Amino acid sequence: MAEPTDHSQPRIWRPDRSWIEQRDVAREIPLALEYNCVSHAVMMVSPFDLEDFILGFSLTEGIIDNIHDVIEHTIGSDDKPNPHKGRVARLEITPACFQRLDEFKRSLAGRTGCGLCGVDRLEHAIRPLHPVKSQLSVKAEVIHDSMQRLKAEQVQNHITGALHAAAFVAPDGKILCVREDIGRHNALDKLIGHMMRHKIAPADGFALITSRCSFEMVHKCASFGIPVLAAVSATTDLAIHLAQDADLTLVAFARKEGMNIYCDPKGRINLAQEGI
Repeated sequence: MAEPTDHSQPRIWRPDRSWIEQRDVAREIPLALEYNCVSHAVMMVSPFDLEDFILGFSLTEGIIDNIHDVIEHTIGSDDKPNPHKGRVARLEITPACFQRLDEFKRSLAGRTGCGLCGVDRLEHAIRPLHPVKSQLSVKAEVIHDSMQRLKAEQVQNHITGALHAAAFVAPDGKILCVREDIGRHNALDKLIGHMMRHKIAPADGFALITSRCSFEMVHKCASFGIPVLAAVSATTDLAIHLAQDADLTLVAFARKEGMNIYCDPKGRINLAQEGI
């Protein structure tokens, strides 16, 4: 695994004094994705768990339908001289998937926090979703408590203070897996890719994200079949409408004082309170 951090020596300023101190800084690299030898995207990512990312990204972007659509994949270094050396992910996908990708005819250049760079047609921005099917039932307090415990699992963010996290949690509140990245979209793609590789059933738990919840985050979870998504920050009206249409439960502002349940079309959250 590549080193997740670099080092810097900033001058620390406080009202009463200042000093120079070595600090860890999050690394950020460009990752080019090629499908069947055709360039498709360049994403800015944290340089670890890249296999998880390329699989999760491929699924949530609609390039593949499942992990078996990837025949082979490699991740190598960019051969061009560059002080900020990037990586190249080369994936061979099935002919049917590549034909579908070729029809999109889009080139996207990704940036941190950007989910629609390069989309040139409205119908590509919000792809149709199948309703999420799950028998999940989870107590509200379990979602709330797991979000409070997630901070302790954010290993790289503890070091740098610069990374988002996405986690998958069992109905009893056990945090099963966590992935981190400079980009909130990337962290969720890494989580989904990890779950694909390890055959973790998305319908059997819920996802947490340490960011706001825009429609892309809902779309990624619904594409994979995760029935409940809880965000630490705000959501948007489009995210709520998309969640409603996809039968996905959407929670936002999941913080110490409580959380807001914006959408629960299948009644998956058990409030366990009289009179509600």
